[in-house]
Amino acid sequence: MTDSTRLAAGDTAPSFTLTDQDGASVSLADFAGSKVVLYFYPAAMTPGCTKEACDFRDNLGSLAAAGYRVLGVSKDSPAKLKSFRENDHLTFPLLSDSDLSAHNAYGAWGEKNLYGKTVTGVLRSTFVIDEAGLITLALYNVKATGHVASLRKKLGLDA
Repeated sequence: MTDSTRLAAGDTAPSFTLTDQDGASVSLADFAGSKVVLYFYPAAMTPGCTKEACDFRDNLGSLAAAGYRVLGVSKDSPAKLKSFRENDHLTFPLLSDSDLSAHNAYGAWGEKNLYGKTVTGVLRSTFVIDEAGLITLALYNVKATGHVASLRKKLGLDA
């Protein structure tokens, strides 16, 4: 993956329609007029992804109070996402992108270094999208632990 395929602040957020954990269609257009935190994670019910999802869950109140909606995206099936959501009491939509169309549109799929080997997979990434559908933050290769706290600082939610 080259940097040219990555999105940056000021870019229009690519549209998508994905299936959520309950089998409903969810489109980015559904959130027009709202600020959205869209994050891509490798796999439901793995330690890092669970930590990141629970951090988003635990910060959902303050994010919502600041006008942000949170959406998580992975290549997992809706059924696996439903289990993940129930097991960890997640209170925001989890979206299935099994064909990787959204991952590719956002540059969240590509080569990465995993334990010293180059592999192709999900690049843990977060995008903040404003009410007009423009990206205000594009964060690639974020760490699962501490990411939400770092994001809160970038959004000006923590002093």
